[in-house]
Amino acid sequence: MAALPASETSSSTRFESVLEAVRAAILAGEFEPGERLHEVKLTSLLGVSRTPVRAALQKLASEGLLDYTPNRGYTLREFSIDEVISAYDVRAVLEGLAARLSAERGLNVGEIGTLQQALRDGDDLLRNGHITDEHRSEYSRINACFHVTIHASAGSRLLNDMVYLCQQVPVSSPRNVVAFEEGDVRRRHEDHHRIFEAIVGREPWRAEMLMRDHVASVKSSLIRSLASPAAVQAATKTARRLRR
Repeated sequence: MAALPASETSSSTRFESVLEAVRAAILAGEFEPGERLHEVKLTSLLGVSRTPVRAALQKLASEGLLDYTPNRGYTLREFSIDEVISAYDVRAVLEGLAARLSAERGLNVGEIGTLQQALRDGDDLLRNGHITDEHRSEYSRINACFHVTIHASAGSRLLNDMVYLCQQVPVSSPRNVVAFEEGDVRRRHEDHHRIFEAIVGREPWRAEMLMRDHVASVKSSLIRSLASPAAVQAATKTARRLRR
């Protein structure tokens, strides 16, 4: 976790920056389930006062990502495998709905450009040779850009809020890629192309089914990874290294 830019001087901006930094570190696996998040340590790491750190921890606890215990403070909530899988099941339904609404509403020029760039970036990544853990960070960015753009294009704040809640379960966010085998990455990127074509072609039901199948396939990849403790441990170590 890196220190925040000193230029962010307003209290609201500082709070938002601290909140996102701590949330990203949690979702990237920098903390173990049940581990305490020390205010003083976070203050030192981020180079801020304790006030925005305390406010960020309170916010994350209200979202269900942290647990608070008097005299002990904030600890990372432990999520069972069943909870993670359930988050993917709900996310599949919600993201499918987002894709359908996007196809019904139609994409604007900016959204089309953003999605096309994400697809080109993915094409370039896959074209350049064998996919390794070194490409995880770049793929994570591309994947998140694609999904977030479709969420926004659906035009439903409530839907976006619900998707956001699902993503607070560690490893269920599109930014946190646990299962990272080359075959899986290629299939997911091909899914992105088909989903984009269905949305641009104004095929709502096809877009919804493709997106639901896409998220379900990611869940299947995750389950395979969870069946191998060594694979999960390796993925977690990589996520930590990339965040430093």
